[in-house]
Amino acid sequence: MISERKPAHFLQILIREDLAEGRVTQVATRFPPEPNGYLHIGHAKSVCLNFGLAREFGGTCNLRFDDTNPAREEEEFVDAIKRDLSWLGFEWNGEARYSSDNFDQLYEWALYLIKEGKAYVCDLSAEEARQYRGTLKEPGKNSPYHDRSVEENLVLFERMRNGEMAEGQCSLRAKIDMAAPNINLRDPIIYRIKKMAHHQTGDKWCIYPSYDFAHGQCDAIEGISHSICTLEFEDHRPLYDWLIENLPVPSRPRQYEFARLHLNYTVVSKRKLKQLVDEGHVDGWDDPRMPTLSGLRRRGFTPTAIRNFCEMIGVTRSDSVVDVGMLEYSIRDDLDKNAPRAMCVLAPLKVTLKNYPERQQEMLAAPGHPVRDDLPARELPFTRTLYIEKEDFREEANKKYKRLVLGKKVRLRNAYVIFAEAVVKNDAGEIVEVICSVDLDSLGKDPADGVKPKGVIHWVSAEKNVDCEVRLYDRLFNDPAPDAGGKNFLDCVNPDNLQILKGCKAEVGLANAEPEQGYQFERNGYFCRDSKYGSVETPVFNRTIGLRDSWAKEQNK
Repeated sequence: MISERKPAHFLQILIREDLAEGRVTQVATRFPPEPNGYLHIGHAKSVCLNFGLAREFGGTCNLRFDDTNPAREEEEFVDAIKRDLSWLGFEWNGEARYSSDNFDQLYEWALYLIKEGKAYVCDLSAEEARQYRGTLKEPGKNSPYHDRSVEENLVLFERMRNGEMAEGQCSLRAKIDMAAPNINLRDPIIYRIKKMAHHQTGDKWCIYPSYDFAHGQCDAIEGISHSICTLEFEDHRPLYDWLIENLPVPSRPRQYEFARLHLNYTVVSKRKLKQLVDEGHVDGWDDPRMPTLSGLRRRGFTPTAIRNFCEMIGVTRSDSVVDVGMLEYSIRDDLDKNAPRAMCVLAPLKVTLKNYPERQQEMLAAPGHPVRDDLPARELPFTRTLYIEKEDFREEANKKYKRLVLGKKVRLRNAYVIFAEAVVKNDAGEIVEVICSVDLDSLGKDPADGVKPKGVIHWVSAEKNVDCEVRLYDRLFNDPAPDAGGKNFLDCVNPDNLQILKGCKAEVGLANAEPEQGYQFERNGYFCRDSKYGSVETPVFNRTIGLRDSWAKEQNK
């Protein structure tokens, strides 16, 4: 919900004025996705805005699929969009709606325009139509078919409807003004021939309305009060208004525009996202590297973090680029406050405690969260053999190194102090085991000899743990503007966007981790169990985000 503590943005002010002056009595918005891909982070801004405004002003928000182009639409995308909206925390008004629900009415209104002398069937090809349209500096000129009689247009349009015309042979155009400064008013196409089945209407139609023709009229049918679009539709508003004014629609919605979300290091073009999927650069629309809501969800982003991000960036009419670091801050902040803690060793190094009984096991207590008493404590099995991170041990180190060093002490997190005495190496000279002694009187207190350990490291039992795979995801692109300036966005793919680590060892409680439940792996970052891959025996954990923003530091090295 949009925070009342923040200054009102221009759409909130506008709606308050509309209500106060009686121009509307009930706020009704809509979210109109085209079912030709998955929702992405850019859509999230529109979702939060449309549903948020309706909620704030006690109104309703419809979900209406803009399904006027059967060539690119699939039921898979319809289902995915519904899932994402529900996951994000929004409930639409009534049943989901479709532009195709209104195809019969839209067809009747097309006939109405023909009978009023405001639409005609045009035989120009797409290329010829472009030549007649003119340019931004030069007016267009009327089509040779502009002055066909009403009777001829009715016959031809009926033939189009009956499938007697080939695709591209002709179209129905609104008769407005070929000299209009706004090119969208230069006799725009409102119906075109597409001889293909539709995922909702089957084979009933072989002609389909344009988005511009369906948009405002569906708004009017549904009683939408504020049709909120992104800025690229600003130039279409005169056509939106012309159609509303020239058709016997049941209500008079108004269109308003806001700046869409432009996020650096990100591509949100559906065409380019589809290319990433189709060419195998990612593993589907829900790949955790994708900016889709389903991808972010698999990676461990929470609805709260995404809603907070959309609130942080605000609503304006000025285009600007938002730093992806703001999105990363939102999820890091949410998980820091709410994610249970756990320990997972990504690169295991065996530690043997020579003075700890071989068959002994004790259960040590660890907090579920440093400040959240409502999150249950964890039980950690402590045994003679343990795993620590390879990078947490050195034979020799300077004073800045705060981990385990041969001949030095370190504390195991939530456990005892240990002292490194010797190492075991393989034939290649690599350290494969560290022999330590454990101070059994140091649980929860300093060693009796007064020598405090220099650092604290995480660990898991080598005898009781969860064998897992960990996937370290990073930004998909290493260029802040991967598709700007004519660049091939594929050339900007970050070669280090995914590192897969097998044989990782996690504390036993993570065997019961639910998919998408976020955890802080202490000292390693925030992770969640993958909902697509892995098994009960060997789960897969995805890195959501690191503990700190290390990206800028790495790029400036």
